Amino acid sequence: MLDFHDTIAEQFDQAVHQQVFPGAVWATGSADAVLDFGACGLADPTNPTSAMRSDMLFDVASLTKILAVWTVIGTIWHDGMLPLDDPLATIWPEVVDYPIGQVTARQLLTHTAGLPLRSNLKNLYGTDPQSIRDGILREQLHRPPGEAVEYTNRAGLILGFLAEHLTTTPLDQLATERIWKPLGMTSTRFGPLPATDRSRCAPTELDSDTGTRLKGVVHDYSARLLGGVCGSAGVFSTLPDLTRFLQHLLSLGSDPDRAGFGPAWLAESLQVHTGDLTPPWGLFWFPPPGQEVVYVHYGFTGTGMWLSPKQDSWAVMLTNKLYYSSDRTPIMNVRGVFRAAIFG
Repeated sequence: MLDFHDTIAEQFDQAVHQQVFPGAVWATGSADAVLDFGACGLADPTNPTSAMRSDMLFDVASLTKILAVWTVIGTIWHDGMLPLDDPLATIWPEVVDYPIGQVTARQLLTHTAGLPLRSNLKNLYGTDPQSIRDGILREQLHRPPGEAVEYTNRAGLILGFLAEHLTTTPLDQLATERIWKPLGMTSTRFGPLPATDRSRCAPTELDSDTGTRLKGVVHDYSARLLGGVCGSAGVFSTLPDLTRFLQHLLSLGSDPDRAGFGPAWLAESLQVHTGDLTPPWGLFWFPPPGQEVVYVHYGFTGTGMWLSPKQDSWAVMLTNKLYYSSDRTPIMNVRGVFRAAIFG
C-alpha cells in the first residue's frame, strides 16, 4: 500500500511542479472502505497558506452530469416514468414539433442524439435563461440520431430540462432531495456558493470582467448564464461527499433504494450501448481504452471519477486545473497514471 500511495503522490506532486494544476486531492477504495487518500499543492498558488485539504470544495464541472443528471434520470427511470427508447415527443409535449422530439433519452445519455456541437450559448441565443432554454430545445440536429458518438454538453442540458418537466421540480431540488441528502452529501450543491463556503473553495478560471479568479461561481460560462443550475455543469462538491457517492454505487445491491434508484440502473449504465460506434459509451459513463471493466466520467476542471463493480473499486481525483490552462493533454496524462495505479 505504501508503494501504491507513493506512486500516486509522486505523480501529483510532479504535476503541481509542472503547473498542470495548483493542487489536488484524491481517494480510492471499495464498497466498504477508503483504501487511500491524499492531498498536495495549494488551492491558490498566490497564497502560500492555502494548502489543499480533504474538505476543500471544488467546481466539479461535467461531473455534474453524473452527480445531478444521471442520478436524477435514474430515479425517474426507476419509477417507470421514462422509457429510454421512446422519442421524447411521446412524453414531452413541448418538443413535439422540434427536431429534438425524435431523439430518445438513451441517445442523449450515450451522446448519439446528433445534437449540435456549438456551445457558445450567448452568441446563439442571447443571455436570457428562458431564451437559452427555448433555443436549445428548438435547435436543428447536427446529424441523424444514432449515427455517431459526439460528446456535447447539450445532452446534459436537455436531460436536465426533461427531468424538470417530468417531475415539475427544479433540478437542484431534485438532486438534493433524491440523491445528495439521502446519501449524506452535505457539502454538495449547485452554485453560486454562499459566502460561508467560499473560503474553502478552490479558485478556477480568471474572470476577465473583474480580473479575479472565480471562487464559488461555476467556471462554465453557459452554466453561469443559466443561473448556475443546469444539467451540464454547476455542481460543487468535496472529496468526502464523492467518497460516499461512489461507495454507495458499489453497495447498491445491499442498499438499493437509499438514493432513489436501484442496482438495475447502475448495471444498465455500466455497459456499452453504442455498438460498433466509437468511442464506446454507456449511459453517461464510458470505459477508457483497454479498460472495459472500469467506467469513468471527467470534468473540465480536471476532476474525474472511476467505478468498477467487477473489481469492487472506485477512485476520484479533484483539481482546479483551470487556474493555469485549458490544455487537456497534461491532465489526461495524470489521469492515466492515476487510473493505472489503481485499476491496473
